[in-house]
Amino acid sequence: MKLVLERFTKRFGATTVIDGLDLTVADGEMIALLGPSGCGKSTTLFAIAGLHRVDGGRILFGARDVWFVVGVPIYFYGVLSDGTAEGNRAAFFLIGAFMAAWIIGYGAIQAAAPRLLNAKAKPVAEASRLAAWWAGALALIPAALAALALAGGGAAWVAAAMVAGLLAFGAVFALNSALHSYLILAYSKAERVTMDVGFYYMSNAAGRLTGTLLSGLSYQLGGLPLCLATAAAMAAMSWLFARGLSARPSGSRRRA
Repeated sequence: MKLVLERFTKRFGATTVIDGLDLTVADGEMIALLGPSGCGKSTTLFAIAGLHRVDGGRILFGARDVWFVVGVPIYFYGVLSDGTAEGNRAAFFLIGAFMAAWIIGYGAIQAAAPRLLNAKAKPVAEASRLAAWWAGALALIPAALAALALAGGGAAWVAAAMVAGLLAFGAVFALNSALHSYLILAYSKAERVTMDVGFYYMSNAAGRLTGTLLSGLSYQLGGLPLCLATAAAMAAMSWLFARGLSARPSGSRRRA
């Protein structure tokens, strides 16, 4: 994946630490940031990791985003870091390790989804109802987390609840995603399966972009509670659309 920084600017109060940095790292390329202490090397890395808000310009990393990339790492950074260089570094690795574990666990559950759900052995109508059920469960988790974040404020237990809730969200999200991937084939007509699958992934990409934009905007406006509530609202929209699936596929049923 290519990494691109365009006119990246970062300020702390009235002090501009990085002013209009342009940087491109090609896929497979390895670079090193060199400079004296305080020149902005760690600040740049923290911003790339999502731990610092970008005050100007933009940072592009491939084209993939997880729904909580914008708000949740910034929240955890504020909880885990004491503001010192050592605290910032420790928070950076803790948050990075959590996100890595989340993605690995997501992949493992998604790989096991055919065995766990056994959707291909069910009638398509039943699999459609199952998709609506899982989409509803997916919406409830961030909604509950938003309520906890709003009620708990800065309490220490909120961070622990966020970790547990995000792990649960990842598991449900993985099952939900695998089931939707199956259903797009089950509902597709044989003569247009390529077009239907292509449209599905185009819509998926549009949803990622919209979710990322709304995640950042909602966090700016209302902090973690609004960020999570926005995620819940988007998942609820998925639940509404899943309920509208017809009882029979429009074409011949395909088995994964």
